[in-house]
This record gives sequence, structure tokens and C-alpha cells, in this order.
Amino acid sequence: MQARLTLRAFALAAVSLYAWPSLANTAFVSNEKGNSISVIDTATLEVRKTVKVGQRPRGIALSKDDSELFVCLGDDDTIQIIDTKTMTVVGELPSGPDPEQLRVSPDGTLVFVANENDALLTAIDVKTRQVVTQFPVGVEPEGVAVSPDGAMVVTTSETTSMAHLIDWGTKTIVANILVPPRPRFAEFTPDGSELWVSSEVGGKISVIDPVKKAITQTIGFDVPGLRKEQIQPVGIRFTSDGKLGFVALGPANRVAVIDGKTKAVLKYLLVGQRVWHLALTPDDKLLFATNGVSNDVSVIDVGALKVLKSIAVGSYPWGVAITRQ
Repeated sequence: MQARLTLRAFALAAVSLYAWPSLANTAFVSNEKGNSISVIDTATLEVRKTVKVGQRPRGIALSKDDSELFVCLGDDDTIQIIDTKTMTVVGELPSGPDPEQLRVSPDGTLVFVANENDALLTAIDVKTRQVVTQFPVGVEPEGVAVSPDGAMVVTTSETTSMAHLIDWGTKTIVANILVPPRPRFAEFTPDGSELWVSSEVGGKISVIDPVKKAITQTIGFDVPGLRKEQIQPVGIRFTSDGKLGFVALGPANRVAVIDGKTKAVLKYLLVGQRVWHLALTPDDKLLFATNGVSNDVSVIDVGALKVLKSIAVGSYPWGVAITRQ
């Protein structure tokens, strides 16, 4: 009887060990100067492989089913499509000149791209790989966001210092909202009730009501020992319940933790040099932060609000996307 139980326990253990890799997610990091993608296992926190891509990869996003990875190649004026299983290039999307950031629509049918040099927002059909429409926006658009219901698309224009709100149903710009200088990134809260826009030079986050189309609150930062000009917010991410917001503060080398309700800064987490962008694992347990100058990724324990590990990647890591399946 004891031998039978031992064998059964061994078999269950073997099954568990065999099944474990399927429980892990994969993080993809674009290395802007390395012209590569670092593939990280979120369970082991190790780089599994490095894949060469085109010139100056920055914005990066996954298809709705995680089967494809879309990578903005700024110096090649295109978006490469990479099969996430084989990590081979399987096609391109016609992005227009100098694509920097992109977002996939909630239903997975469209990719929205900011074309910095042409002052355009480009919408591309994922299935046909054709441009659906283009919107003239402000000068040097960079940030792109899509509301959770897909009804509103937003771009931020660095030189114009505006957030442009587009009603996707009517294909019209419904508001041009002036924000502090050099807005770089936009992110809707999970319930779509707020839009946060980071202003790199202005050093603030603008909290926008997308219904009233107005700024309702501004979040500032004060890191002890740092000059104001060193605090340059860029990437933004929220936990799935919206209780916490995270903001990458650029050359401040910190990620700010913000209470989603009160908008109070709870903590500053010291990460690598020149933190750019952020991504959470689907269970909200880990936050990955790309550090452009120190060539690494900081992994943050969200529950404990502490940095667990630094993972060396390629040259000038910029964007990060994590599988959801």
C-alpha cells in the first residue's frame, strides 16, 4: 500500500513538473539600439532567447490571442509581425513613417499607430494588413491609447502638448486637451472612467475624464534628493482592479506607485537607469520595467512593492509586452 501511494505521489509530482511551463507567461522586450527582442520567462525570470529584428524597435504589442507580436521599427518605417511560437518574422503592417507606439483594439481587429514624422494616427486592419484610415493630429504624436470598450482612441502630441480624443464610431476628433509639455504616454484605467497622460518635460500626470473631456486632477512627483528636471514620467500601467497605478519616471530611475482612488503617491521604487515602459503579468503579481540606459529589466513584486531582480537584456530596452494566455 505504501509503495502504491509513493508511486502515485511520484506520478503526480511528475505531471506537475511537466505542466508547470504552460503556467508561465512570456515577456517580450524591444531593444532599441540592439535591434532585437529579448524573450523572458516570467516564471524563471531568465532570458530564454534573443531574436534579431529590424532597425530601431520601440513600441511593441501582442495580438488578442498572443499568437503574434507587433513591433514598431522606427528606422525601417514599418511594423514587423512575429510569430510568438517560432519567433520568426511572418509579415509586416504598413505603418507609415517612423512608427513609435502602437495599440491593438480590444477586439483584436485593428492596430493603431502614432506616426511621429507625419503628425498622423494610422489605423491598420490586422487581417488584411491594410491601412483603414488616418487621422491628422498634433505635431509629433507618440502616445496611443484605446478605451476598454474600443469606443475612443487617444493620441498624445509631444510638440503640440495635447491629448487628442477620437470617437471611433463617428471617426471624429471630439476634443483636443492641452496638457503639460511633451506628453509621451496615455493609458485608460481598467474601467475606462479615467485617462492618464504622462508629460515628460512637464513632470506630471494629467487625469482626464473622457466623458467630460477635461482634466480633473494633476499628479506631481517629488523624489528626495533629485531635481525636478530629473523626474520625467513616461510609461503608465494599472493593476486589473484599478487600485494601483505605476508610472515610470525616466532618468529619476524610479517607478512611482500611486493609489488609484486618491491619486496619492504611495512609494518610489528604485530601478535601473532611464526607466521607460512597464507591463504587468496577467495575475498582477509582477511588474516589468525597461531601463534604457542600464540595459536591463527590473522585476517588481507588486504585493510587496519591492524590486525582486534585475534581468540583463539587449542594448537600450524600450518597450515590453507580456502574454495574457
